[in-house]
Amino acid sequence: MRAAGSTIVVCANLAWNLVNFRSGLIEALRDKGSTIIAAAPPDPEMQRRLEAMGCVFEPVAIDAAGISPWRDLGTIRSMSALIRKHRPAAWLSWTIKPNTYGAFIAARHGVPAFPNVSGLGTAFIRRSPLTLLAKSLYRTGFRRAPIVFFQNPADRDLFVGQRLVRAEQVRLLPGSGIDTDYFACRSGARPGPRRFLMLSRLVADKGVREYVAAARSIRTRWPDARFRLVGPADVANRTAIPREELEGWIAEGAIEYSEPLGDVRPAIEAADFVVLPSYREGMSRVLLEAAAMGRPIVTTDVPGCRDIVTDGVNGYLCEARSAAALTHAIERAALTGDGEWLAMAKAGRAKVESGFSRERVNALYLDALAEEGVLPAG
Repeated sequence: MRAAGSTIVVCANLAWNLVNFRSGLIEALRDKGSTIIAAAPPDPEMQRRLEAMGCVFEPVAIDAAGISPWRDLGTIRSMSALIRKHRPAAWLSWTIKPNTYGAFIAARHGVPAFPNVSGLGTAFIRRSPLTLLAKSLYRTGFRRAPIVFFQNPADRDLFVGQRLVRAEQVRLLPGSGIDTDYFACRSGARPGPRRFLMLSRLVADKGVREYVAAARSIRTRWPDARFRLVGPADVANRTAIPREELEGWIAEGAIEYSEPLGDVRPAIEAADFVVLPSYREGMSRVLLEAAAMGRPIVTTDVPGCRDIVTDGVNGYLCEARSAAALTHAIERAALTGDGEWLAMAKAGRAKVESGFSRERVNALYLDALAEEGVLPAG
């Protein structure tokens, strides 16, 4: 049994991920007396923010989208050195390489690992030889992990069904946990109608091209409709949207584009509906933030999206990979009356409060760590 005051490593392929998605968990672990080692690729700004949160930052070279065995060997060596240096009581991770390499290395050093499969990514969305490699990495990496977290039942069932993880290992989390005070519904009033917002990395698997095609179609019927796209371009992903394609969309006036925002709340608040035509999610944080702020949603009927939206209750669902289906769903949104919109807004907020709050997710993590002796019970 490990006592309070244990050292815990939290690792992801971007320090930004730890700052923006795991800060509540880090705070909860520190409140339990743990020392937190934040491991991620170098990022001076995010390092400062993690250190301000009370973490010790350790740079780890992780090529998030690359498949170079030499670079990955460097990642493995770096993770191994980190574990030997700090002798942590637990390894908590998100994203594929911290999950698979990290869990495997932690087990070799006698450290329990608690990977979180927060999404399956391109390797599972687009079947290829890379899919077989990813499955092999998951199967090997997770073999000795005491608990593996999933964020939706479909991902959990897929991994169990394909024997990538054992049924007794798995736990289900309702996403990454939303701070419902920070993402508050500050106004019950509806913004101007037909103001659509998509917050996403600019990759094809998020349905960006379908969003642009739907925008073109909708604007022929409602010329005043606005379609805003906010998110990073030139990302490290095999389905990244080329910069010249994005510039063409902007030039023709199909969308309004903004680089990533430090605070997405004003953009969400100005939107009538938030749109995410993703091909698959773990549990879409964007949609949870939108629902928490009382914004109805248009999204696809896929894992990690349909878990958040009930069609006609707090948004509209449509078929994935179909610009025509998305266009029809956005037309439904455009025709939504104020009374129905307000009911959807309230239903979305209530759903996040009851099932997806940061407090609920943190409690599930702390219980799991206490069960495995990393933290004291209670």
